[in-house]
Amino acid sequence: MAKDSQNLERIVIIGAGQAGVQAATTLRAEGFAGMIQMVGDEAYVPYQRPPLSKTYLMGTMERDRLFLKPDAFYDPENCGLIRGVTATSIDRDVKLVELSDTGILSYDKLLIATGTRVRKINVPGAELPGIHYLRSIADVDELRPAFGTAKNLVIVGAGYIGLEVAAVARKYGLNVTVIEALERVMARSASKAVSEFYERVHREAGVVFHLNTGVEGFEGTGRLSGVRAGGKTFPADIALVGIGVVPNCEIAEAAGLKCGDGIYVDPFCATEDPAIFAAGDCTRHHGRNGDLIRLESVQNAIDQAKHAALAMVGKPTAYREVPWFWSDQYDLKLQIAGLAKAGDEIVLRGDPALRKFAVFHLRDGAVAAVEAVNAAAEYLVGRKLIAEGARVPPERLADTAIPMKNIV
Repeated sequence: MAKDSQNLERIVIIGAGQAGVQAATTLRAEGFAGMIQMVGDEAYVPYQRPPLSKTYLMGTMERDRLFLKPDAFYDPENCGLIRGVTATSIDRDVKLVELSDTGILSYDKLLIATGTRVRKINVPGAELPGIHYLRSIADVDELRPAFGTAKNLVIVGAGYIGLEVAAVARKYGLNVTVIEALERVMARSASKAVSEFYERVHREAGVVFHLNTGVEGFEGTGRLSGVRAGGKTFPADIALVGIGVVPNCEIAEAAGLKCGDGIYVDPFCATEDPAIFAAGDCTRHHGRNGDLIRLESVQNAIDQAKHAALAMVGKPTAYREVPWFWSDQYDLKLQIAGLAKAGDEIVLRGDPALRKFAVFHLRDGAVAAVEAVNAAAEYLVGRKLIAEGARVPPERLADTAIPMKNIV
């Protein structure tokens, strides 16, 4: 590919994360011979985020293993990468992207893969040193040394990030207190049975929970010393806030693209502008059952990026993948496939006391979602059942004497 050719088609990718890298990979695999330029606002080459709150925070995964591709992948001849720079605006009329360093990139097609950012907590004292968020390598590199000197950690939010950090912190020997505004842990992402199981496991590991409790403020003179919640003050040398994320869709909205808790895309990951596509956590699309959803998962980022790339090279394929998620806490692997809904029929398979079980969600008789704890077979078969819209009698799903491979 001649780098100085004026006739090459140009694809610009805003966002240097999982979706951006996957799109570039698929474009090349599909024979795209034009120029690819990727813009990322971090100093590092693109890396995977899930291990940040698990093995990387624990110190059992080296930083180099986080990176998605070797440096050679970002050779300008393959996928030029501009690091430490933010895309500030899109001019759709002349197909230009303006950058924070005053640079300008022209495009024939554009992929927006800007992901999300942490949701900041807005209470008195929220800017005190000692309060952390976890989204990037830099966040973990700042948090991990504090684990070696701190005694008391308060975690605000009992979602995946909060509980994964709690598990790591207990291995470090910290006293861990988790404050959650809702009535149970992982309330937005897991069934009651799974929530209750994980709360019990964490309590047995020494984690203290205060549920149905809102944070009123952070206290300290010059540095964090306590977290005020539910009318009490909990001692804290450090605090980790994990109260969700916000999609980075401002640049798309400013360009006149339809947005609302994400950038709206069609089944081919295209926006209203035929030259602009979007993929990953920043998008909003119609799921398999027709509901408008925004997913925060590696699977969605990878699969949407593949479909966006296919559409850009003239091979549009509708996105119909079954969403899946996972979380590692202590010796437990939680794997979820599908999207549960209120009103689903719940079927328990296995015994939570044995730390190996699954919860199936049936909707109109069909398997709609599965949550599997240390139960890989239930997860894998369940994911296939969801994709097929299979109907399985509840009593059969619950019968552990029937191997999952023979469940249908």
